[in-house]
Amino acid sequence: MKKILIIILAVLACKTAVAQNLIQFSGVVVSADSLYPVPFTSIMVHNTSRGTISDYYGFFTLVARERDTIEFSALGYAPVRFIIPDNLPDGRYSLIQVLKRDTIALPEVAIYPWPTKEQFKTAFMNLDLPEGDLMRAQRNVDPNNLPMPPIGADPYLSYKYGIQQQQTRMYYAGQAQTVSLMNPIAWAKFIDAWRSGALKNSNKKN
Repeated sequence: MKKILIIILAVLACKTAVAQNLIQFSGVVVSADSLYPVPFTSIMVHNTSRGTISDYYGFFTLVARERDTIEFSALGYAPVRFIIPDNLPDGRYSLIQVLKRDTIALPEVAIYPWPTKEQFKTAFMNLDLPEGDLMRAQRNVDPNNLPMPPIGADPYLSYKYGIQQQQTRMYYAGQAQTVSLMNPIAWAKFIDAWRSGALKNSNKKN
């Protein structure tokens, strides 16, 4: 009976020790240069498949053990490791993890389609480029190549001018029509009559 009791107490003690070893590990991942959160950071327990990722605001939480090595890695940042301390009284631990940017400057590389610059220059100077869309468009809109058909009078303007003439005749019916000095059509008729000599012939008849 004493042996069974001792075994039960030993098992309970082991379970209590294991339960006390588990902690709630949580925190926020931020960038070192701006202190902005780093979203979707991979947070893994070293040498295990246990882990999580931070959310859009850089927050994360997972169940870990004391003295576990936590690996933080994100695209564009240098990876960081953190060891959880032991002897935590309340079974939880919070952390603000800072990640530094990992930028690699690659040397400039010039790529040529030919083995040497001289061969490229010779091939480029002798290149026969096909006619492009811009050249075809410029040729099509060249005034020397555009056919210019005779343009007749606009039907709407002709109708409007006829109605205006009819209204003018009805307005001045039975009386002498005044001379409109600001009427461009009247001036055009006057100039045409002057050039053709009709104005002189009308003066001779009078």
